[in-house]
Parts: sequence; structure tokens; C-alpha cells
Amino acid sequence: MMNPKLEVLTPTNCQIIFIDQQPQMAFGVQSIDRQVLKNNTVALAKAAKVFNIPAIITTVETEAFSGHTYPELLNVFPGKDILERSSMNSWDDQKVRDALAANGKKKVVVSGLWTEVCNNSFALCAILEGGYEIYMVADASGGTSKEAHDYAMQRMIQAGVVPVTWQQVMLEWQRDWALKDTYDAVMAIVKDHSGAYGMGVDYAYTMVHKAPQRITGSHETLAPVPAKK
Repeated sequence: MMNPKLEVLTPTNCQIIFIDQQPQMAFGVQSIDRQVLKNNTVALAKAAKVFNIPAIITTVETEAFSGHTYPELLNVFPGKDILERSSMNSWDDQKVRDALAANGKKKVVVSGLWTEVCNNSFALCAILEGGYEIYMVADASGGTSKEAHDYAMQRMIQAGVVPVTWQQVMLEWQRDWALKDTYDAVMAIVKDHSGAYGMGVDYAYTMVHKAPQRITGSHETLAPVPAKK
């Protein structure tokens, strides 16, 4: 039987979960610059919306400790239900398990805080008890130290988790630049969130292809692409 992890991620074979992307959790992150962490997380969310990836947002102890999910993340998914829980392990919450099952995708892309606690326990249990494939977005997750993040990633990899980065996931979803339905939206994410790559795209557009200089603002939207029939 073919190893399902040899399949690339596509807009139709996966779902995504954002675990505890909350300010108090981010305060404790030391493995990655916190602003970079937020940038990468929001970029990943925007990409998921462009490709109509079923998304789950779960939080822990919002009022008592962790604070509310980043507004920039919530703005990508307006009106989405937030699955609040008390357990450090999202898998322990029936609401989360039900949401995963309802999305009907065995490949689960994960972005969360902290890598060594909430991400690690969710990934191991989802594989063992739920039969899911976990794709851990290393640069849209963070731990309380570089060692905590790195060793948690190693432990998960040994258990079968696939390590990925946010831009890798987005470009795997895009796959072919000839797919024009999503091209412009992906390029907008690249220009706003991909650092030097985005600067290079802006340069190529304006200096090489003589496109008008863009002014970013609320006019740039990330409308989901209609599903192909």
C-alpha cells in the first residue's frame, strides 16, 4: 500500500487547525521572534482561506489566562466559531474531535502554541487514536525555548509527524502558477508576508513588468475561490 505521506497537500485532501494562537501563549515563546510568528500564522490562515481549506480555531482558558485569539487571525475567518477548552491537549475536547471528523480530511495541518505542549500532545493523540496524518507548521508554531521547540519537533517526527513551513504549505496548495484562479491571491500573500521573496515580486512587477506601484490597504481582499465542480 502506498505511503499516504507521499501525497502532496492539495486544497481537497487536508484541513487545518490553529491551536491557542493567543497573546499570553505568545508571550512565553522564545524559539522564534514573536512578530515573525504572528506574520507566519496569519499568512498561513490567509492561504487556507484562498484555497477553501476547512479550518478550526481552538483556544484555552481565554478569559482566565490566555487572552483572545489574534484579531488578525480572526479577521481572516470572520464569524467562525472558536472552540474553547480547558485541556492543554485539544484532542481531549470532544468539540475538537467532532470538528475534525466533520471536516472529513485525514491530513491535518497544525499551527499552534506551544510546540512542546499543546502541539505535541494533540499530534501524538490524533495519530494514535484518530488515525490522522499531522503536518506540523514549524514556523507558525513556537515553544518556550529553542530546545523545547526543536526537541518537540524531533519527538513528533519520530512518531510520524511531517514537518513543514507555512510558505511550503501554501505553494504546495498552489502547485502550478498556471492556476490563475488563485494566482493573484497567493501573490498578494507573498508580497505582504514573505519578506525578501515578496520584495522581489514587487520589484519584478513594477520594474520589469512595469505594473503600477501598489498601495496596500483595505481594497486588497482574500476572497475564497469557488470550488470546482
